[in-house]
Amino acid sequence: MAQKKDSKTEAKTPAAKRRALRNQAKHRVEAAATESAQKVSSHFNGFVEFIKGQGIIGLAVGLAIGTAAGDTVKKLVEGFINPIVQFIVGSQAKLSTATWTFEAFGRSADFAWGAALSSAITLVATALVVYWLVSLFKLEVPKKK
Repeated sequence: MAQKKDSKTEAKTPAAKRRALRNQAKHRVEAAATESAQKVSSHFNGFVEFIKGQGIIGLAVGLAIGTAAGDTVKKLVEGFINPIVQFIVGSQAKLSTATWTFEAFGRSADFAWGAALSSAITLVATALVVYWLVSLFKLEVPKKK
């Protein structure tokens, strides 16, 4: 009585076994590559959604414009405001080095009021220039209802 052998259980030649193993390995590598590509695509899509959701592009644009605006304000203060301050007080270098010395009980303290005043004048002038620029170009943020 002859039994039919199933092709899967049939003894294969060594060359056929090697081909079968190579094909299995090839399919595993292809499956792993596809899975890896899907993970990378998923991470990339997640990153793009993060960028869109968090407004990072707007932040980057704002940072670039803010840097340029800061430089412009600095130049305006140095070119126009500081000369006015120098005209009023004589010399900004003199103002920056002006001190007041207080002595008591054999000790002394030097207060650099000139540097503080100079810094305060620069701060107020800078804020004023920024306010004028925002008002001039109507850059105020509209109020939400």
